[in-house]
Amino acid sequence: MTLAEIENEIIDEFSMFEEWMEKYEYLIELGKDLPLISEADKVDENLIKGCQSRVWLHAEHKDGKVVFTADSDAIITKGIISLLVRAFSGQTPEVILKSEVNFIKEIGLTDHLSPTRSNGLVSMVKQMKNYSLAYLKSN
Repeated sequence: MTLAEIENEIIDEFSMFEEWMEKYEYLIELGKDLPLISEADKVDENLIKGCQSRVWLHAEHKDGKVVFTADSDAIITKGIISLLVRAFSGQTPEVILKSEVNFIKEIGLTDHLSPTRSNGLVSMVKQMKNYSLAYLKSN
């Protein structure tokens, strides 16, 4: 699936909910389906700086694409990183680097996050793009 297709799918899913509490509940559910990082990769080097919660993000470069796994100790944050992993995992580094992450704004998430969670979201995207840039430069 292309990144645009995944983003549209996420936007469609969130549009089914009218109340923000329902969207938060759905976000928490999505976190339960997150491709979890292995315990061996839950190390300080994989902690995302700038997140109030502990968020681990691991990336691998497989067949020209970036594959992400992650985990968090906070349920909302786990849902947020699960959305990003869903969107970016399996995409090429070029696609990830060019992404504007518009679906986050489209589903209204940026308007309903606390300032600390918003900062954490920015840090998550930045780290995913940093991994992508590193893989791009290594080729």
